[in-house]
Amino acid sequence: MSQLRLDPLTGRWVVIAAERAARPDAFVRPVLEVQADPSRCPFCPGNEEATPPALETYGPNGGWLVRVVPNLYPAFAGDEPMAVSTFGPVFTQAPASGIHEVLVLSPEHSVPWSGLSDAQAGLVMAAIRDRVAEHASTAGLRYSQVIVNSGREAGASLEHPHAQLLGMPFVPREVADEQAGFARFEGNCLLCTVADAEQGVGHRIVQEDERAIVVCPYWSGTPYEMLIIPKAHDAHIHRAAPLDVAGVGRAIRDCLVSLEATVGPVAYNVVFHAAPYRASGGFHWHVHLLPKLTTRAGFELGTGVPINLVAPEDAAGALRANDQTAAAS
Repeated sequence: MSQLRLDPLTGRWVVIAAERAARPDAFVRPVLEVQADPSRCPFCPGNEEATPPALETYGPNGGWLVRVVPNLYPAFAGDEPMAVSTFGPVFTQAPASGIHEVLVLSPEHSVPWSGLSDAQAGLVMAAIRDRVAEHASTAGLRYSQVIVNSGREAGASLEHPHAQLLGMPFVPREVADEQAGFARFEGNCLLCTVADAEQGVGHRIVQEDERAIVVCPYWSGTPYEMLIIPKAHDAHIHRAAPLDVAGVGRAIRDCLVSLEATVGPVAYNVVFHAAPYRASGGFHWHVHLLPKLTTRAGFELGTGVPINLVAPEDAAGALRANDQTAAAS
C-alpha cells in the first residue's frame, strides 16, 4: 500500500509506492554515452590549452591531481550588481552575474568519484572547500552550488569526471526551502536529529564512520536516494574542519561503489547543500546523492510530488549488503 511521507527539509510530500516497481521497465537502465575520446578531452593532461587558464591546481610541481578552471559556457559570469528590473506586471529580470567553474576530479579520464583513492577524494573535497571560501569572499555573491553530473541522463556532456561550482547572487529556492525546514524544526538541529533517529532504528543506514553517516532518507523521493550527513555540526562546508570534509568525500565514494554493485551502471547527480555565506539561523551542510533510475512523469511535473518506487528501507538494505560485501572482499 502506498504511503505519503513528509520531507522535513523542504516541507514537501513524497509518495512511496513500492508496488509500482513491479511494472515492466520501471527503471531506466541504459546509460547514454557522453563525449568519450581522451585524445580530444579538454580535461585530460596534455590538453590544458583547450580550457581557460587554471584558477587552482593541486598536486606535485610539474603536474596536477585536481584542476579548477573557468567554465567555457558559464551560467553565471561577470560582476554586475544584482539590480532587479521590471518591464511590466509579470516581466522581472536581473543580471546573471557570478562564477561558474569546473573542478576536474582526477587526471585519469575514466576514473569516476567511485574510483578515487582516499587521498584523491580528500584532495577533491579540499579543492571544493577552498573554492567555496573564495566565492564567499567575492562581493555580490550569496551562495555556492556544488554539483556532480555523471552520465548524459544526469546532465553530463563530457565523460571525464568533474564537478561544477556555481557562485550566484541569490539563494536558490531549494536551499531557501531547506533553511525554512531547519527553522520550523522544534528541537536542536534537524539533521543531527535525523542522524540520531536513524542510528536508533538502524534499517535506513547505508554506512557510517566517525566522520559521516549515510542514510536512505525516510522521505526519499527517488529510488536509492542517499543523504550524506557530516557528524560534526557545521552550517558551511568552507568553514568545516578539513578532516570532516575529507570524510564526506570518502563517504560519497563508498556510496557510489555500493550503488553500482546494487543496480549496475547508472547516471547520477551529487548535490551539495550548505548555508548561504552570511546566513544566520540553524543549518547543517550535507550532500544528496540522486541516482537517475526513473523519469519524472506528468504527475510529478504537475504537482511537484515525487513518486518513489523503492521503499528507502529496502534500498538501504540492498546498498548496505553490497557495502559489507565490498568491505569483506
